[in-house]
Amino acid sequence: MVRCYLGAAAICLGTLPGVALAQGEAPSAAESFDCRQLASESDDPAPKALFQRSLWASHCYNFQARAVRIGYDGVRTLSLIHRVEDGVETEIARFLDGPPVAVRKQGSVGQGSSQTALDFTAGVAPGALTAQVAAHYQLQPMELERIAGRSAWRLDIEPQDAFRYGFRLWLDSETSLPLKREMIGVDGQILETFQITELQTPSLYPHTLRLGPGQSPGDSPWQAQWLPDGFTPQPIPPDSPRQNARADHRMYSDGLTSISLFVEPLAGDRRPLLAGIHRLGISYAAVRHVIHQGRPMQILVLGEAPAEVLARIASSVTWGEGDDRGESVPGAASGAHENGSVELPASGS
Repeated sequence: MVRCYLGAAAICLGTLPGVALAQGEAPSAAESFDCRQLASESDDPAPKALFQRSLWASHCYNFQARAVRIGYDGVRTLSLIHRVEDGVETEIARFLDGPPVAVRKQGSVGQGSSQTALDFTAGVAPGALTAQVAAHYQLQPMELERIAGRSAWRLDIEPQDAFRYGFRLWLDSETSLPLKREMIGVDGQILETFQITELQTPSLYPHTLRLGPGQSPGDSPWQAQWLPDGFTPQPIPPDSPRQNARADHRMYSDGLTSISLFVEPLAGDRRPLLAGIHRLGISYAAVRHVIHQGRPMQILVLGEAPAEVLARIASSVTWGEGDDRGESVPGAASGAHENGSVELPASGS
């Protein structure tokens, strides 16, 4: 899975969803920001202010960089490009070793605006995201350290419960761009490190950016009846593979971490996954089999969260608003499985 790098959505590609919506809440209004404000030093050193400033910096600066990701599969190097020109924001990440993987994301000019503006309908609205994160994580006081030859503020983001992982961020003191990120497990262990090793001279986009309002969450009759506080239904990202007609896909987020739920019938020659917990690098997947309306179904919950959290979510999944969780399949295994190649539903994750 291609994941963390420096860029829009603050550090992680594909793992950080759009604005986290509260239950039943309509999509938020667009947020705009004049990138030229980042040319002056911040007059608010508070952690929340710096965090929000870093989100806008990730959109506003043109740069090229080299980075390393240290995780369960060893060390991998990347080249990164982010640019905003002619009203289009583009970000590209390429792995330089291992399988040749490149990811490209792009946002185009907003329509009907009287000023130069970008409309990122799939982007993260920094103000709303900052409020969401601050409600469920403690942003700890900062200290200056040195990363990639640059002065950087360290910002610790500690969860307020044991249902989610924590993070450490190092933000460039000159630009507020994120230079390093660590994901911290509930036991304090560093699960993954992403770090810029070389950042070429960044330049500001001299206009206003606008992040468009988020879309409404997807609709599915299958719902998780238990989620950790702050995890709310989200739109399925537009760059995710299209949903399979056979599989229902829902996504939940607390602003920093996303969890996906897939439910699909087991039929034909498709082999079911073993019921229980599967280890996928630093992620886990919880699998449960049920009989619903006479049909065998597979429930899959996966994300970067403690295994017991994903298992509890999977056990709470019901059809509609009632208590119909399906009839458990007799004899289904419930143990843990070390597996780095779990086959996901055709709709992707």
